[in-house]
Amino acid sequence: YTSIPGSCNFETQDQEWTAVCGLTQDPTDDFDWNISNSTVMGQTGPHADHTPGKGQRFLYVNSSTQKEGNKARIITTKFFPASLGVCRVRFWFWMFASRQTGILKVFTAEEHGTDILMWSSSRNEENKW
Repeated sequence: YTSIPGSCNFETQDQEWTAVCGLTQDPTDDFDWNISNSTVMGQTGPHADHTPGKGQRFLYVNSSTQKEGNKARIITTKFFPASLGVCRVRFWFWMFASRQTGILKVFTAEEHGTDILMWSSSRNEENKW
């Protein structure tokens, strides 16, 4: 964890990541994000998180039991106003090894509640973060 608003390394106990990281599961989505590490994920996930050293935990969705169009969404629990008119979102992701891999999308919600698509990826990325 750092002092940058919204920063989180997910090194928390079980489901405490939502409170610690200032995130919440969207109650209207179809399935949820979970927290785990490479030991639990086995062959279906990355061998470690993106950080060197002791970091191990990451968020994941298991798409193997979902059907096309199902959504898993997490939402920040507070707004992060842009500094000098610029807001940057930085994260690491791993999308590999599954035919059921869907589309990863990042939205911002503008002040009136409209979701604006900022970035998406539907490619089966390389086996790395």
